[in-house]
Amino acid sequence: MLRAALPRAFSAGVATHTHSRRDAATNTAVAALPPGTTQRTLSVIMGGGAGTRLFPLTKDRAKPAVPLGGKYRLVDIPISNCLNSGLRSIYVLTQFNTQSLHRHIQSSYKFDNFSRSFIDILAAQQTPEHSGWYQGTADAVRQNMRYFLERPYDYYLILSGDQLYRMDFRILLHQHIRSGADITLATKPVTRAQASDFGIMHTDAERRITRFEEKPKDPAILDELKLTPELLESIGSPADEELFQASMGIYVFNRDVLISALDNDLADFGKHIIPQAIDSGRVNAYIFNGYWEDIGTIRAFYEANLDLTDLVPQYSFFEATAPIYTHPRFLPGSKINGAALRQAIIA
Repeated sequence: MLRAALPRAFSAGVATHTHSRRDAATNTAVAALPPGTTQRTLSVIMGGGAGTRLFPLTKDRAKPAVPLGGKYRLVDIPISNCLNSGLRSIYVLTQFNTQSLHRHIQSSYKFDNFSRSFIDILAAQQTPEHSGWYQGTADAVRQNMRYFLERPYDYYLILSGDQLYRMDFRILLHQHIRSGADITLATKPVTRAQASDFGIMHTDAERRITRFEEKPKDPAILDELKLTPELLESIGSPADEELFQASMGIYVFNRDVLISALDNDLADFGKHIIPQAIDSGRVNAYIFNGYWEDIGTIRAFYEANLDLTDLVPQYSFFEATAPIYTHPRFLPGSKINGAALRQAIIA
């Protein structure tokens, strides 16, 4: 993967600088969280998509098992974000081409035998109640609710298994609890050119979502969904900048709200559950202003890998305070003769 390598000392400096900007928000959120919140939160990572837009990379593997950045897998990102946020009750839901994904998770993530922490895999299965495949993200969660309700979790964090970002979920949980929301969606500011690729929402001054449009293309509708000057200012953007809130596919549900929201046959969170919940409950937005990339297509995969090699990349695996974990591979070092490498990651 040729284009940019960070010198070791320099990359550490970038990581320290990036981390320092998040310290205040993280410390505030952690201090304000009710005791035991992370222990009462279950993380559910959606890893069941067929990944047709990533073919042929997904010909023999699940989408979350696609390699990234030399030695990582896509699924390492949400798992590491959970672990770095103190969330250690994690399920990964799988369905297509699962063998290499299962092997990677089982060999990479192990907890002490006497710990209540776990990372478990729930593959699609036939049961007396369900005899078919997962029909969507909501259906996947619905079919596994009997496992999710075994322990008295208060909050359920639903995550995608094919995104590149670094987020401290304690900040998200802090806003969710403080706002009194039934559901909180993580959102990402995007431009007008990008908006038609995402679910776009409009929020009021208290960040309560009042409207949701799936991949809007009508310019008149987009005009009605722009971030207000007040919200732009709150995220550090110029008041006259034209930005929109795109759903990141990251949700926090209260326990009773999730049970109620899935008491139907609706298949997908983004297309069905969330729009319905906006009309019947309090659904808030958590605006995330860091780097985030949905690795859903070959182009997105290619560009995300090249972005990692920028001199000062927007996303870096070199952050000691919030590392990305993966399976250690005890292989000999790379040996390169007769070549000139410039801006490269060698794994």
